[in-house]
Amino acid sequence: MAGATNILTLDLTFQGQKQAIASYALPHSGGVILVESGPGSTLGALEASLGEAGFSFKDVTHLFLTHIHLDHAGAAGYLAQQGAQVFVHPNGAPHMLNPEKLIASATRIYGELMGPLWGEFLPVPEDKLTVLADGQEVAIGSLRMVALDTPGHAEHHFAYLFEEVCFSGDVGAVRIPGHHYMRLPMPPPEFHLERWRASLEKLRRQGFRRIAPTHFGLFDDVDWHLKTMARNLDAVETWLNETMPADPPADELKEKFVAWMEGQGRAEGLSADEIEAYRLANPLGMSADGLQRYWKKFRAG
Repeated sequence: MAGATNILTLDLTFQGQKQAIASYALPHSGGVILVESGPGSTLGALEASLGEAGFSFKDVTHLFLTHIHLDHAGAAGYLAQQGAQVFVHPNGAPHMLNPEKLIASATRIYGELMGPLWGEFLPVPEDKLTVLADGQEVAIGSLRMVALDTPGHAEHHFAYLFEEVCFSGDVGAVRIPGHHYMRLPMPPPEFHLERWRASLEKLRRQGFRRIAPTHFGLFDDVDWHLKTMARNLDAVETWLNETMPADPPADELKEKFVAWMEGQGRAEGLSADEIEAYRLANPLGMSADGLQRYWKKFRAG
């Protein structure tokens, strides 16, 4: 019987970088469950990692998506076409059935880099998509996966509980192994500070013993992790209160935010590889845009 000790962390080596994006595999008697598909551009790495564990794409029976951002869900349509049943938040489901608007929005941001970065984003067939509700349990043989509605990073975000593990997507922050250091991914259009705090409190009440953010890996120090997330949210609010009343232009805001984050990274002693992993997992310019949008929509005036 599979259990928490059987969780496999599959490194998708996004853009050739280790420890940037993970997919988590849970073997079971009928095949393998995945949490996160990663983007279409990493299908080769996903296939190779599954192969090393003795599985192929045809063995993927269930795919749980924390949310529908390209780095988490881009390959879901392809896996669904191979037979996987895809589980998703109700607010994200329409975009999985018809990703046209999602792709158009991302293309405006990434332009001609869209393909090299993210690969192909195929629709999920309707009969292969299951929409979950907050607190809903999915039974797969003897395994149980529970979805928790956890907005803050995005309104269409679930964290998943499996035994003593929480697969925390992006609401669980970005943390590369080897350091007691994390960053909060805060992209537009749905970053919301107060909702993230509420989600953090919801996670704290679950009492799980391990946490697995998609970026990157399984961690045992849950108390430190959740307390540090809370401190980081407080620090972000302080920074906003100090920076935003002057209404800096977008370019100036990005410059200030990047300088703040990079200063933290230098103080932590991150290596060049680790800095690159954080950059790929959590582009700082996107977070600056998310902070500006949040402030103007919810806090200005």
